[in-house]
Amino acid sequence: QVHVVESGGGMVQPGGSLRLSCTTSGDMSSAYTMAWFRQAPGKERTFVAVISGTGGHGTRAYGDSVKGRFSISRDYDKNTCYLQMNALKVEDTAVYYCGVSVDFRRTTQYEYEGQGTQVTVSS
Repeated sequence: QVHVVESGGGMVQPGGSLRLSCTTSGDMSSAYTMAWFRQAPGKERTFVAVISGTGGHGTRAYGDSVKGRFSISRDYDKNTCYLQMNALKVEDTAVYYCGVSVDFRRTTQYEYEGQGTQVTVSS
């Protein structure tokens, strides 16, 4: 079992930045994939970003709506993942979730998921 906890959410004005963190514990492995997805009120989950485990040499992928603005990174020693969000837009407002999986996947369903952290972009 892997325990996942997100942090770093908050309220920011359009054009601003936020950095989310995802910490893990339990049976976590640096070989596992870590990812972010989000869910806005009344909408389905959408994929945001993913980074591979050590075997994938840090391969990254992004959802189309965040390419060029968001960046995913990872501390393999600490099994912690980060999401740097720049040039935030109102439409980025959502609950952001961190997911962990054994395989590399660009999706919104992961074997282990956190409770989420709220990001609100508003003037």
